[in-house]
Amino acid sequence: MANSLMVIYPYRISQTWVFDDEYMGLAQEPFISGTPEMIDTLVQDVAHVDEGFKLVFSAYPFPGYQVELFWLRVENNGHWYSWSKKKMQGWLCPALLNYFNQPPNKIYCKAESLYS
Repeated sequence: MANSLMVIYPYRISQTWVFDDEYMGLAQEPFISGTPEMIDTLVQDVAHVDEGFKLVFSAYPFPGYQVELFWLRVENNGHWYSWSKKKMQGWLCPALLNYFNQPPNKIYCKAESLYS
């Protein structure tokens, strides 16, 4: 059974949000197509965000989640999600399926400082 809560640690390289997940075989996996702007909005109050942050996410609501993303459509083997409260959309690459058997209808997220 897969974990219901996942954690990654995004950080910036040359103004691009990326993350590593050695277990999944991912190194400097970039966020693109609207997702960086969503991340910038999510982390605007996170302390020391220039050093990276902790991103907790799940297909299920969990205590303290800050964002609820809604699945919109598939495109180029990735999936578009909407953050309707902020009127934003972002594309998540096929690496999403390393964490979920299928793209979830909703993704819940929380950003935390690495120093909390």
